Amino acid sequence: MYRQLMGLRQLSKRTITSSARRQIDNTVKDKQKLFQEDNGMPIHLKGGSKDALLYRATMGLTVFGGGFVVYELFSAAMPKKP
Repeated sequence: MYRQLMGLRQLSKRTITSSARRQIDNTVKDKQKLFQEDNGMPIHLKGGSKDALLYRATMGLTVFGGGFVVYELFSAAMPKKP
């Protein structure tokens, strides 16, 4: 029983420590240069077109949601006559 537990322990240790098959390049310095650059852009748009798309989608959903809330409040305050 003890031998099986030790074998399982050895297997789990080996799997966890050698799970990374390839090394990933560290791109933190490049990202820091990109985001700290003073080019007049807001920080939430410096990531590129994907950030701009996410920002516009978020703003569109926010405006739509706000309008829908106002509509629902107005319809609840002024019920339709039968």
